[in-house]
Amino acid sequence: MIDRAGFHNSDEVEIPRGIIPIFLPPYLPELQPTEKLWPLSNEAIANNNFKNLDELEETQIKMIKKLLTEKEIITARTLFHWWPRV
Repeated sequence: MIDRAGFHNSDEVEIPRGIIPIFLPPYLPELQPTEKLWPLSNEAIANNNFKNLDELEETQIKMIKKLLTEKEIITARTLFHWWPRV
Protein backbone atom coordinates (compact mmCIF):
# COMPACT_ATOMS: atom_id res chain seq x y z
CA MET A 1 0.00 0.00 0.00
CA ILE A 2 1.31 3.40 -0.93
CA ASP A 3 0.02 6.79 0.03
CA ARG A 4 -0.17 9.47 -2.62
CA ALA A 5 2.53 11.76 -1.26
CA GLY A 6 4.33 13.41 -4.14
CA PHE A 7 7.74 12.25 -2.96
CA HIS A 8 6.60 8.60 -3.05
CA ASN A 9 6.18 8.68 -6.82
CA SER A 10 8.90 8.22 -9.40
CA ASP A 11 9.04 7.12 -13.02
CA GLU A 12 12.42 5.54 -12.23
CA VAL A 13 11.00 2.88 -9.90
CA GLU A 14 10.57 -0.48 -11.55
CA ILE A 15 7.83 -2.51 -9.96
CA PRO A 16 8.70 -6.22 -10.07
CA ARG A 17 6.38 -8.58 -11.88
CA GLY A 18 3.66 -9.89 -9.58
CA ILE A 19 3.74 -6.81 -7.31
CA ILE A 20 0.60 -4.71 -7.59
CA PRO A 21 0.72 -1.36 -5.82
CA ILE A 22 -2.46 -0.32 -4.06
CA PHE A 23 -2.80 3.42 -3.54
CA LEU A 24 -4.51 4.80 -0.48
CA PRO A 25 -7.20 7.45 -0.93
CA PRO A 26 -5.85 11.03 -0.87
CA TYR A 27 -6.63 11.63 2.81
CA LEU A 28 -7.56 8.78 5.09
CA PRO A 29 -5.66 8.90 8.40
CA GLU A 30 -7.68 5.93 9.69
CA LEU A 31 -5.59 3.74 7.42
CA GLN A 32 -2.39 5.32 8.73
CA PRO A 33 -2.75 5.32 12.54
CA THR A 34 0.86 6.39 12.99
CA GLU A 35 -0.03 9.76 11.50
CA LYS A 36 -1.67 10.53 14.85
CA LEU A 37 1.72 10.17 16.59
CA TRP A 38 3.55 12.93 14.69
CA PRO A 39 2.27 15.73 16.94
CA LEU A 40 3.60 13.85 19.97
CA SER A 41 7.03 13.23 18.49
CA ASN A 42 7.28 16.82 17.28
CA GLU A 43 6.69 18.31 20.74
CA ALA A 44 10.39 18.01 21.53
CA ILE A 45 11.53 19.88 18.43
CA ALA A 46 8.86 22.51 17.91
CA ASN A 47 10.01 26.11 18.39
CA ASN A 48 13.62 25.08 19.07
CA ASN A 49 16.86 25.93 17.34
CA PHE A 50 19.40 23.18 16.90
CA LYS A 51 23.12 23.65 16.28
CA ASN A 52 23.20 20.87 13.73
CA LEU A 53 21.32 17.89 12.39
CA ASP A 54 22.89 15.55 14.96
CA GLU A 55 21.43 17.59 17.82
CA LEU A 56 18.00 17.57 16.18
CA GLU A 57 18.21 13.82 15.64
CA GLU A 58 19.32 13.17 19.22
CA THR A 59 16.41 15.21 20.59
CA GLN A 60 13.91 13.40 18.36
CA ILE A 61 15.30 9.99 19.35
CA LYS A 62 14.95 10.84 23.06
CA MET A 63 11.32 11.82 22.54
CA ILE A 64 10.54 8.67 20.58
CA LYS A 65 12.16 6.49 23.26
CA LYS A 66 10.03 8.26 25.87
CA LEU A 67 6.88 7.63 23.83
CA LEU A 68 7.73 3.94 23.56
CA THR A 69 7.33 3.68 27.32
CA GLU A 70 3.90 5.37 27.27
CA LYS A 71 1.72 2.64 25.81
CA GLU A 72 -1.52 4.22 27.01
CA ILE A 73 -0.87 7.45 25.10
CA ILE A 74 0.05 5.62 21.90
CA THR A 75 -2.96 3.31 22.20
CA ALA A 76 -5.33 6.21 22.81
CA ARG A 77 -4.08 7.97 19.67
CA THR A 78 -3.95 4.99 17.33
CA LEU A 79 -6.56 2.45 18.41
CA PHE A 80 -9.60 3.26 16.34
CA HIS A 81 -12.99 1.68 17.09
CA TRP A 82 -12.69 -0.55 13.99
CA TRP A 83 -9.08 -1.62 14.68
CA PRO A 84 -8.72 -5.36 15.44
CA ARG A 85 -8.11 -5.97 19.14
CA VAL A 86 -5.77 -8.70 20.32
